[in-house]
Formats: sequence, structure tokens, C-alpha cells
Amino acid sequence: MSGARSSTIRVATYNVHGCVGMDKQRSESRITEVIEDLAVDLIGLQELDRSRRRSGGVDQAGMIAERLGWHRHFQPAMRWEEEHYGDAILSRYPLTLRRSVCLPGNPPFFCREERAAVGVEVATDFGIVQVINTHLGLGWRERLLQAELLTSSDWLGTNADAPLILLGDFNSLPGSRPHRQFGQHLRDVRGLIDPPRPFRTFPTAFPVLAVDHIFINALLRPISLRVHRTAISRVASDHFPLVTELEMK
Repeated sequence: MSGARSSTIRVATYNVHGCVGMDKQRSESRITEVIEDLAVDLIGLQELDRSRRRSGGVDQAGMIAERLGWHRHFQPAMRWEEEHYGDAILSRYPLTLRRSVCLPGNPPFFCREERAAVGVEVATDFGIVQVINTHLGLGWRERLLQAELLTSSDWLGTNADAPLILLGDFNSLPGSRPHRQFGQHLRDVRGLIDPPRPFRTFPTAFPVLAVDHIFINALLRPISLRVHRTAISRVASDHFPLVTELEMK
């Protein structure tokens, strides 16, 4: 019907590993192809480079968004002068930055990577949707601190009347303390799908861990959830994308 407004939105989270695949080759175009296959409206990406020598000085989020014809916001988690590394939200719909932060916690000795979170408002067909993308640390203490911050009123209480989606690579298994912290405030889409399944996303060579998650508030409910396993996604990164279709309640 002409002029009909959709009340559903399809979203995904995808750790792209700097666009370096399991074949050790860097390919932004291959990641773009995977995202095109997802047929989503927006996606949270983790582990992207901008102006880094190791990635040829390119803006990876910008390249992918331009090839898709989408809007984007890149959020650095680490900076070395002009070189940036972090996360991004890409969307078919216009988006507006709402909040960004470097996450607290002392990284463990085996991974000194700093972490960040970014929140945007996305102007969808059925109104504003809040989207938060993050990539938590590898140490359990830092992950718990990061979960406590992201479930504070600063992040979850600014617009209680709007649908909210929190997604990313949480480096946390279902039932872990950080996961339970998020579950006190939001609902893991995995727990709302019948019949329940683990939806394991890492590593692509032999996926045994469910560390990529999508949480939603009470204004949304999932229609479907899947791990996007294809021949190209198995090679493009060390994580598979996690994809859900959501509708307004």
C-alpha cells in the first residue's frame, strides 16, 4: 500500500576484526557484501580502523557506509595521534549522536585495549529508536564496571518512551555477571525466542561462544533471531553477525 509505514526494524551486531578475514586478507568490500546479505536497516560494528597505517590509512566505517549509501557514526576507543580504532553504527535512516564515552576499567595485561560505547537516535519509519553499540573488555572486572555504567540512568533513562536497542560484542557469555547486569534492565533477544537456542557467533572457524548480544527494552519484541552463517561470512571476520527483526509492541 502506498505510503504505508513499517513498524518493524531489522538490526545486527558484527565484530568485523578490522576487516581482516580468516584468510589474513583485509577487505572492506567483503564486509560490505556480508552486510548487504543481511538486509538490515542498521548495524553496530566493532573493531574498525580509521587513518591507521596497518589498514592503509583508510576510514573503514566511512568506506563501508559509502558503498551501502548509508549514514554512519564512528566512535574511537583508542587514539594514537591521527590513528583511530573503535566502533561504529551504520544506518539506512538518519541518525543523531546522543552520547559517547570511553568505558571504565583497567584492561588485563594480556589485552591493553581500551573500550568505548556510542549511543545514537535513529529516525525510523515508526519514530525515534535509541541504539547503543559497545565492545566490552576481556577482563571480568572491567566488563562488570562497564556493564554498570551502561545500565545507569545516563544511558538508559534519558528517553523511557522510546524503543531502545543495546548491541555489541560483550565478551560475556549468557549467565555471566555482566550479562546478568544488563538483564536486570533490558531483555536479551536470545531469551525471547522460542524455542531457545544458543546462537553462537565466535569464532567463525568453529563457533562455540555466544558473546555477541542484542538487548531491547519493553517497547520492542523480536520476530526472529539468527546467526548469519554463509561461505563469505565464515571467512570475512572471526565473528559471525547476529541479526534480529524487531517490532513495536
